[in-house]
Amino acid sequence: MLKKTAIVSLFTLISASYMAQNTKTIPVYLDESKPVEQRIQDALSKMTLEEKIAMLHAQSKFSSPGVPRLGIPEFWTTDGPHGVRSEVKWDEWDQAGWTNDSIIAYPALTALSATWNKNMSWNYGKALGEEARYRKKDILLGPGVNIYRTPLNGRNFEYMGEDPFLTSKMVVPYIKGVQSNGVATSVKHYALNNQEMFRHTSNVIIDDRTLYEIYLPPFKAAVTEGDSWTIMGAYDMYKGQYASQNQYLLNDILKKEWNYKGVVVSDWGAVNNTEQAIHNGLDLEFGSWTNGLSDGHSNAYDNYYLAQPYLKLIKEGKVGTKELDDKVTRLLRLAYKTTMNRNKPFGNIASEEHKAVAREIGEEGIVLLKNQSNVLPIDINKAKKIAVIGENAIKIMTVGGGSSSLKVKYETLPLDGIKARFGKQADVQYARGYVGDIGGEYNGVKSGQNLKEDRSPEALLEEAVALAKSSDYVIFVGGLNKADFQDSEGNDRKSYGLPYNQDQVISALAKANKNLAVVLVSGNAVAMPWVKEVPTIVQAWYLGSEAGNSLAAVLAGDANPSGKLPFTFPVKLEDNAAHQMGEYPGNKEELAAGKGKDQKNPINIKYNEGIFVGYRWHDTKKIKPLFSFGHGLSYTTFEFGKAKADKKTMSQDDKITFTVTVKNTGKKAGAEVAQLYITDLKSSVQRPAKELKGFEKVFLNPGEEKEVTFTIDKTALSFFDADKHDWVAEPGDFEALIGNSSDAIKTKVKFTLK
Repeated sequence: MLKKTAIVSLFTLISASYMAQNTKTIPVYLDESKPVEQRIQDALSKMTLEEKIAMLHAQSKFSSPGVPRLGIPEFWTTDGPHGVRSEVKWDEWDQAGWTNDSIIAYPALTALSATWNKNMSWNYGKALGEEARYRKKDILLGPGVNIYRTPLNGRNFEYMGEDPFLTSKMVVPYIKGVQSNGVATSVKHYALNNQEMFRHTSNVIIDDRTLYEIYLPPFKAAVTEGDSWTIMGAYDMYKGQYASQNQYLLNDILKKEWNYKGVVVSDWGAVNNTEQAIHNGLDLEFGSWTNGLSDGHSNAYDNYYLAQPYLKLIKEGKVGTKELDDKVTRLLRLAYKTTMNRNKPFGNIASEEHKAVAREIGEEGIVLLKNQSNVLPIDINKAKKIAVIGENAIKIMTVGGGSSSLKVKYETLPLDGIKARFGKQADVQYARGYVGDIGGEYNGVKSGQNLKEDRSPEALLEEAVALAKSSDYVIFVGGLNKADFQDSEGNDRKSYGLPYNQDQVISALAKANKNLAVVLVSGNAVAMPWVKEVPTIVQAWYLGSEAGNSLAAVLAGDANPSGKLPFTFPVKLEDNAAHQMGEYPGNKEELAAGKGKDQKNPINIKYNEGIFVGYRWHDTKKIKPLFSFGHGLSYTTFEFGKAKADKKTMSQDDKITFTVTVKNTGKKAGAEVAQLYITDLKSSVQRPAKELKGFEKVFLNPGEEKEVTFTIDKTALSFFDADKHDWVAEPGDFEALIGNSSDAIKTKVKFTLK
């Protein structure tokens, strides 16, 4: 089937070319000298009603039709945000069995966000876009920018953290990097999909201020600053309508307020009503049935909600064609940027440059949470024997987790990376320590690992402790994995604690050897009852193909850690605002009544915590976190000078600039992230204690000093007034707070807004 469609596409393109060459006048829609909008309208005028309808829905699991008669190619989409997914069969999720669809896996988006480096985001997007282009993909289904509301959300590892400002600034370069290759991004999941449990059967209840201040900014930045050519609707309901066919989200906000000219793509299986899909802003429908042939029709795709049912309504005179022409116009606009863009590059795959990008992002994203007694970096002169303990040191992490699961050319595991870096000078030995997930398959992609273990937990622990006692350094590599009910699409975590009895293993290792570093591989915060027992803790994320090399570089000090947390680690789950104030996973009475089991009986989820998400909650309520938003240590030390403002008073249409010096006072070259927070000292509405409004990463040699500059306008001082449906900056006194985490403010300066 794939070969057949490729032949058809080639034939139609040749036909169009022949037609253009054998007529006196090139058709306007093919004439590259004409403005794109004129070409779009010309193509639209030449299309039949049936051809227009055909463009609006899938023709296979991951593709949608073009217009063969006019030489307009089909669109090919692909997961996902961390690498290009392997090929599946035309109608099914099963693997197509190709041998040339292995790629480089890049670090998960939590790791990218943890770099706090906008240049790294561009590099990531450009490299990933090159691989998507090489694989002849037109739409990349990502990145994800849903806000981290609860540490139990199974899909948090695919997103960029709890802060709308950080997420907004990190997503824009990623989008531009991908799209520089003529491949569209599809920013997801718009909007309010902040948990996996009940994602298909929930109705989110949220006030407008919270919606606009916390959950919408990354999507707005993605389309107004990043110009993402497509955006993907979510599964959940808002105001009683499903997000992929939602009047308020898609028409009122996205297309009217933000003046979005791109394409709204449904998430796979997110559409369930033809008339709502027609009128409420959806442009392209995908995946409405798992198997394209399963509803008994010869071609189930013709029976999608935006297919024959739509055509029938038009022919019966029950709906007009205004919405249809708007949808097709958007799709043609996309085609001229992607499938019909003759100037896009060819792309490449698994190049040395791509490997370097993956490794560098991993190194910069790793966060050193704690380092008492300077256990790290490992002193190779004292490390004659290094113990590596824990299942995650040997477990492949690129397979699993949901739609972001990948088929990779290679994955360097933590144990392999450590052996490669230290093995020539030290004896590196491994012990399992615990047994977690022995599986290694997702959607037909197999890791090739057999992690079955017959020994008892007691025997494994005894072996690990004995090895730890006889070693100079102990590196425990644990955390979560991508099995169901951990960091995985479709389910949330069942608890905040580490699984597989890892707490007992870590405590035992801490007693056995004081030179212990705990490395946590996860996309979520976890409880750490042993935090005071352990001298060194490293947050390592899912780091993709170069995982082991990135980790080893940080452990050795070849790379000085400079990552900062993109979300807060609460001490216990009840310290998180959504669990203390809001409803999770849904309304308790409705849960008890069995709601949420199907779409006819959705469960309500109230975001009672409002704008107080993450550090906004902890800092305002003075709840001490385990590790704060923006926290991350280094192997060197930094000193902040006194913050200065270029003026004491600013007007509503003015800007103000803050400067601060950052100096490397240690002996190693390294990078620090200067973070600007703003406090409204007196407000008519409740506001957080502080909000991030600027950040810059600075690289400094020992003794080097640089000046960091932040310039803001009144948007950084504003809150959303739901009654006025507008942003308001109240005159009065404010304070700029500059530091290197939300709970480590180094310098302050007051100023006044007229």
